[in-house]
Amino acid sequence: MFLLNFQSKVPIFEQIQTQILRFIEAGVLKPGDRLPSVRQLAIENGINPNTVAKAYTELEKNGYVYNLPKKGVYVAEIDNKSSHEGMIRNVLKPLKDSGISKEEISEVLDDLFPED
Repeated sequence: MFLLNFQSKVPIFEQIQTQILRFIEAGVLKPGDRLPSVRQLAIENGINPNTVAKAYTELEKNGYVYNLPKKGVYVAEIDNKSSHEGMIRNVLKPLKDSGISKEEISEVLDDLFPED
């Protein structure tokens, strides 16, 4: 189910997160669907269970999944507005962290979304 690139500079846990989010957006994973267990996903992909746990924890923190102790991790009901806001934050935070100013971002946004 997961295609991980071990040569990529993108950490494995981020690759797992991204793929799960794409599955959710594409409708492959629906609210209430159970994700593979941490152990199962780790064994299938030859990775450390802590890596899978970190991906699941980040997804849970952002409201995409929820954990039922001793039962598993499930896809959460996602509010599209919250989902869009999360995606925008994921794009803008690295820009902010790299020193790009709010004004620079605003200029580009004004170019991308000109008012009619």
